[in-house]
Amino acid sequence: MAQAFMNSNIQSGKVVVFIKPTCPYGRRTQELLSQLPFKQGRLEFIQDYLQQLTGASPVPRVFIGKECIGRCTDLVNMHERGELLTRLKKTGALQ
Repeated sequence: MAQAFMNSNIQSGKVVVFIKPTCPYGRRTQELLSQLPFKQGRLEFIQDYLQQLTGASPVPRVFIGKECIGRCTDLVNMHERGELLTRLKKTGALQ
């Protein structure tokens, strides 16, 4: 069930983030993404399948399209290098 849920959400959305609400990195990830002009959805966290899918279970896990770009640090680094907006525009995730 977790596998089907996550696969359907990763494939149906342009950007998907799995977080723990109490995790400071999850909050930082949400803060950064909330500054960008796209709609965000809320998904439940399913740690076991994240481990199987990405080889790691820590959250947050950020997917752009079907690609896992990594965690909060990876997202922040992409943003600081000017790559995040380019990637989001290329994916069609921005308004």
